[in-house]
Amino acid sequence: MIYSRITGTGGYLPDKVLTNHDLEKLVDTSDQWIRERTGISKRHVAEEGQYTVDLAEHAARRALEAAGRDPQDVDLIIVATTTPDRIFPSTACLLQKRLDRHGCAAFDIQAVCTGFVYALAVADKFIRTGAAKCALVVGAETLSRVLDWKDRTTCVLFGDGAGAVIVESSDEPGILSTHLHADGAYESLLTVAGGVGQGYDSLANGNGYVTMKGNEVFKVAVNTLGRIVDETLEANNLEKSDIDWLIPHQANIRIIQATAKKLRMSMDRVVVTVGEHGNTSSASVPLALDVAVRDGRIKRGEMLLMEAFGGGFTWGSILLKF
Repeated sequence: MIYSRITGTGGYLPDKVLTNHDLEKLVDTSDQWIRERTGISKRHVAEEGQYTVDLAEHAARRALEAAGRDPQDVDLIIVATTTPDRIFPSTACLLQKRLDRHGCAAFDIQAVCTGFVYALAVADKFIRTGAAKCALVVGAETLSRVLDWKDRTTCVLFGDGAGAVIVESSDEPGILSTHLHADGAYESLLTVAGGVGQGYDSLANGNGYVTMKGNEVFKVAVNTLGRIVDETLEANNLEKSDIDWLIPHQANIRIIQATAKKLRMSMDRVVVTVGEHGNTSSASVPLALDVAVRDGRIKRGEMLLMEAFGGGFTWGSILLKF
């Protein structure tokens, strides 16, 4: 039987850092208010002229190096992003050109903050069916470009970054199960209302920026992530105590704590980077994974549960043995 297994991880954050104290100068907020409600103390922001593909390339090359692979070994490239550099071609194709890898399949996935989980699930299916043997999966965002820096309800939350993994075919179990869901009935709670399909005028008057009904999003997120934890464990006949590490989407420390409580898991076993990264959308799960792998917390053979929730609404989980 063919399995898919993560063989290398990589991450990248722009050099420019925006602290809560910096935001105090832009909007009516405070470091204390942001920390208490979100757990965020700072976030990284792309410089002018630095784009999503730039972040993706850095993370991809680090993942390739960690896996001991060359771009020519890759036969599938998937980039999860909400902030592509162009309408077309895809950011995956732009990344493919940067890596000088010609001919393999390359495409983007848009599931907002659940994007990396969706992308990794798709790569898993490609590998299990034999359609690919070595996939590069990236989550990359420049969300700072779609933020209204006068809206204190959103601009304090998000940051830019990229995370990547190399996924390869293996005789040993790696990814054990994937679980993907969506419900468009909630589309108005977290959205960028404008879009090129509606005409460029639709992006005017603030419709090109992220808007969010925070309290409603919080309630749905906590309930939804609780259900998907149960779904994932039941599908694999596992107990909560079988999970070694929870790697959640880094949106809000309170949502992360609620999910950990659902698992009866100590926060010592939860990878938390939201304080330093903010919400980097599709990049948050692979960035958190890379941080914990590189600092030695996560070790080979351990059981990991990844989960995410994002605009759409979309949500999903991946259970894997690292």
